Amino acid sequence: MGTVFVSGALPGGVTAWLAGRHDVVQHDGGVATEAFSEVAPRLEGLVSLLTDRVDAALLARAPRLRVVGNVAVGVDNIDLDACRARGVVVTNTPDVLTEVTADLAFALLLGAARRVGEGDRTVRAGAFGGWTPSYMLGARVHGATLGVLGLGRIGRAVARRARGFSMNVLYTQKRRAPETVEQELSARFVDLAELLGQSDFVSVHCPLSPETRHLLDRERIASMRRGAVLVNTARGRIVDEAALADALATGHLAAAGLDVFEDEPRVHPALLSSPGALMTPHIGSADRHTREAMARLAAENVDLVLSGNPPKTPV
Repeated sequence: MGTVFVSGALPGGVTAWLAGRHDVVQHDGGVATEAFSEVAPRLEGLVSLLTDRVDAALLARAPRLRVVGNVAVGVDNIDLDACRARGVVVTNTPDVLTEVTADLAFALLLGAARRVGEGDRTVRAGAFGGWTPSYMLGARVHGATLGVLGLGRIGRAVARRARGFSMNVLYTQKRRAPETVEQELSARFVDLAELLGQSDFVSVHCPLSPETRHLLDRERIASMRRGAVLVNTARGRIVDEAALADALATGHLAAAGLDVFEDEPRVHPALLSSPGALMTPHIGSADRHTREAMARLAAENVDLVLSGNPPKTPV
């Protein structure tokens, strides 16, 4: 039995399950709290959220830490090199959130294309003056070209959904996917410049890294097809929010569907006032079944390592 800090309230009775096996300290404020500081010297396991920064400074405060179970697929909140140097095992929660995140990505794509957010606000404000042939025209999805930036698990799931709308799918990433995957998805590998220039919709699914930070910067956003729609359910810092807001304001981009932001929970003021920005508060994996599965997998990984066994999903 080891001491485990659980950052935040986990759904589905996961904290209680873990507390039956280890000495658990749980605090909604995460690692930047006095509760964490008090337990850090004897801490062996950490169930972290993507809002927790696990860096060399934190590791120095927790010299006995053996494992970090991150309740997310992405681990950009964790200094992996510092963890390796101290022999700390890092785990994440792949696979369990693939389909639900792809659902939201496609919902944002459809909602942004058809101006669902604008329409909802118009009706609620009592400003709906009746139907006319040219009222609130949106972008056509069926038969359009979708560019997938990162054909990993979630990117592939989005591409599968696109087939139901007879979309032409392009993708780009560091390495070309196996031919069998391309055939299954009817997806064509192109470079980033071609993807941005040819796509009616661009959906971001690559991980955040130093290489991908502001991958979609002002210059690349300007190179996108006029009237295109950008969707981001990956990480906010992949997109330059100021440049995106300007592209929406000038009409270069028709709309954007965003679930993630550069400086969460803060959102760029120009996006907040943009009628073409359809936004959700980082809920890509937020259905009850998925969040419970993520929490349980993270807790199980911590328990396995502290019990002397390999984790299910090491990074």
